[in-house]
Order: sequence, then C-alpha cells, then structure tokens
Amino acid sequence: MASVVEYKGLKAGYHCGYCDSREGKASCGMWAHSMTVQDYQDLIDRGWRRSGKYVYKPVMNQTCCPQYTIRCRPLQFQPSKSHKKVLKKMLKFLAKGEIFRRNYEDEPMDSTMEDAVAGDFALINKLDIKCDLKRLSSDLKESLESEEKKKEKHSKKEPCNELTHSQAIEEKLGSGEPSHSIKVHTVPKPGKGADLNKPPCRKAKEIRKERKMLKLMQQNPAGEFEGFHAQGQAPSSFPPKAKSNQPKSLEDLIFESLPENASHKLEVRLVPVSFEDPEFKSSFSQSFSLYVKYQMAIHQDPPDECGKTEFTRFLCSSPLEAENPPTGPECGYGSFHQQYWLDGKIIAVGVIDILPYCVSSVYLYYDPDYSFLSLGVYSALREIAFTRQLHEKTSQLSYYYMGFYIHSCPKMKYKGQYRPSDLLCPETYVWVPIEQCLPPLENSKYCRFNQDPEAVDQGRSKEPDRVRVFHKKAIMPYSVYKKHQKDPSEEATVLQYASLVGQVCSERMLLFRT
Repeated sequence: MASVVEYKGLKAGYHCGYCDSREGKASCGMWAHSMTVQDYQDLIDRGWRRSGKYVYKPVMNQTCCPQYTIRCRPLQFQPSKSHKKVLKKMLKFLAKGEIFRRNYEDEPMDSTMEDAVAGDFALINKLDIKCDLKRLSSDLKESLESEEKKKEKHSKKEPCNELTHSQAIEEKLGSGEPSHSIKVHTVPKPGKGADLNKPPCRKAKEIRKERKMLKLMQQNPAGEFEGFHAQGQAPSSFPPKAKSNQPKSLEDLIFESLPENASHKLEVRLVPVSFEDPEFKSSFSQSFSLYVKYQMAIHQDPPDECGKTEFTRFLCSSPLEAENPPTGPECGYGSFHQQYWLDGKIIAVGVIDILPYCVSSVYLYYDPDYSFLSLGVYSALREIAFTRQLHEKTSQLSYYYMGFYIHSCPKMKYKGQYRPSDLLCPETYVWVPIEQCLPPLENSKYCRFNQDPEAVDQGRSKEPDRVRVFHKKAIMPYSVYKKHQKDPSEEATVLQYASLVGQVCSERMLLFRT
C-alpha cells in the first residue's frame, strides 16, 4: 500500500481568516487520493496539515500569519489551575447539574485571557521536590514553629516564605517523574484588601491538618496513614516516602467517581470515520445536525455553506488508510470521531487522527447550548489523557499534536497553554521548546527556532531523481519520467514538491502526474 498524491503547487495572494487580510495568505498543497499513516506522520513533522483530503503547507516566510506546528508532551503534562477549574466544573455539572454560565471564546480549545495567564505560569507554580519522610517531617516542624512565632510577633513585618533554601529542587519542571510537591504560600495580590506589611494569613484548617499529619508521621514512620491519600489514588508503594498535598493527576480529575444519583451521564465513544462502520453510520445524522448548529451559531456560516456535502468533505473524508498492526493501539491507526454523549445525545465531536507517534487533533464542533462547560478545553484535556492511555500499549505513541500555533493572532495563542509543548522549526524541522520560541516571536512573525546557524534540514531532498512518479498507470523514478517531458515548468514543479515533502516521503509516496 502506497500513498498517492497529486501536487497542486503554490497558492498565494488569497484571503486569510486569521488576520482578515484579503490576499496575504500563501501555501503549497496537494490532493491526497490515499495516504499511509506513516507518510502523514512524516509530513506533519515537516509542517504539513490536512483538511479533508487536501494536504497543505503554509509558505512560512511569505504568508501573512505564519502557522507553526505545535505538539504537547502528554507524558509530562500537568493540568494548570484553569484546566482544573474546567474539569471540576464538568464534574459538578454531571454530579449535581450545577451550571456556571460565563462568556467563552469561539475557538474550539479557547479559554479566557485569565486562563491564558494561568496556563503560561502553570509550570512555575508546580515545584516537583523529592523529599523523604524525615526531611518532610522536619519541613513541617519548621513550618509550624515558624507559624507560632509569627503569631507572637506581629510587629515583625516580613512576608512569610515557607519554602526554605535547604530544600533543593532535584527534578526539572515538567519532568513527568512521580514526585512530591510542597505548597508554596505566596504574598496576597494587591487590591484584594490584603495588608502587605503583615504576614499572609493561613487557614486554621490548613494548620490543623499539617499538625495532624506531622503527629501521624511521628506515630507511624512507614507513612501509611488513612485519610490523607488523594481521592482515587492507591496508597504509596514506597513506604519510606510520604505524600504531601500530592496533586491529582489528569486522569483522577477526569474520571473521578460520581454519585449513584448523578444528574447527568457523559460517555465518550471512539468511532472510526467510515461509512462501513455501523456506529459511525447510525450516528451520522445526529453528528451532522450538531455540526450545522455549531457552524451557524459559532462561526456565523450561512446554511448553504454547511450542507451535508461540505461536512462530509471537510470532516468525514480522510486520505488515511486504516491500519491495525499487532504492535499498535487496540483501536488501530487512522481517522476517528470522538463523540461526547450526554444523557443519550451527542453534544460534541472531536475529529482526530491516530498516527504512529501521536494523536493529531483535526477539529472540534459542539452544541453551543453547552458552551458553559468549556467543551473546547475539556475535549483537549480528554485527548491528552487519551494519548497517555494509548502510550501504555504503544510506547512510541507519546505526543499530542494541536495543529498550528499562530503567535501573531491573539485568538490562536491559546494552544500555548498546554505545556510542556514544542514548536517545529520551519527551516530545519527540529522541535524546540515553546519557551525558547516565544521571545523571538514577539519581535518577528517569522522565526527560525533552531539556534545553530550551521544546522540544515536533515530530511531534505538530496536525490530528486529518486522521486517516485505515477504516470500512465506505471510507477517510475523521476529520472525516467523527465526524459519524456517537454514542458519546462514540469521539472520546477517536481523539484518543489520533493523539497517540501523531503527525501523519505518523495521516495515512498507516488506523485501522480497526468
């Protein structure tokens, strides 16, 4: 099975939906008649992206809004404070039917500006510190003694900092390794009625809890005491260590058990995108109706632009050939719809591709009546958790691709909240942590992220004669094909194609020429 593509060349000077420029957009594209999951994986690692069966690559140094491929690293991902709010909001809605209404942005994974700030600083606020039982006990003692002294000496006007210098940070932020965390008490923000000359107040309940924990640890050095395990977590399998305010994992927050008399039931179903699949076929009508409702309400599309043909071409047609190798995930590789069923009806659909090294997010549409649930953020977190689940069986599948990051478009910067994440260098096609990419992007819309000036594209086309061409029902190398061509523009087109897809894909895929 080989990929068959028809290269369409450069398309420049057309309307951009991000900055509304009338003729600022530029990209190269090809029609994929069929494509293997490995070829598509290699193409998105060179900045390509699909929309239905059309696969395109922005011309980064020409287009008005450069679109950088972004991927999240789910194995090290820690939900930010704003992410946790969304997950807790969903749990409260499912358990008790509680509704929190608020204005939300229109983009699929968008959240508010407040959330964006929280996302940027999420890792800074999480200190992963390894500490054994003795050290933790000592820290708690110091903390409690310090608290008592402060009560007696209110005249001293120094803010409290409970993270002592002796506590060395032994793990990098976002390392993903199991670790313990210690709560850092910060100075209250101005404007909140706090007196900055006084030590920050702490809840009596928190102080009592620390005292009780310290007492229990002294009584039971093994660290196995009831009542202090995070909900949904098994007791530690390492007796010498104790957990202090261990944050809940993403899975704990998503799959927290609901009461028997819960107000609502949410079920997420993974359905292959195929009209031969009975589940996809039976839910198609409901899924399509939801798409129409979403496009008209959120994107203000007129009814004639969101018909069944457009829906099928955009979100149901995929060039990816389904594969189910024994070493792959149980669901196999290919294109899928992740359907969110609430009380027996679909309220959201996440369109995803499952590839050899990643889950790639294609699109999300949802019922605008449930905007209060922040379904864009919620579905992104579910897809990150899903990637982690697939990784357990297929170890190389360990990334979550979120499409394009557009720094010059404020509404598209929300993807940077899901960290740790990387951006793809548009010249050398290596992944660079987003923290290193943001400063240069503030100065220029187009940036080369690879800081090595000598580095080149290692996957570039070095032997264009080896490009595989499919012509007149025959497969041949370009060296043979070009001997029969008289059109001078043909060589330029084939060489451009080879440079964009790289040597490996150019030798593996079939370039269809009429």
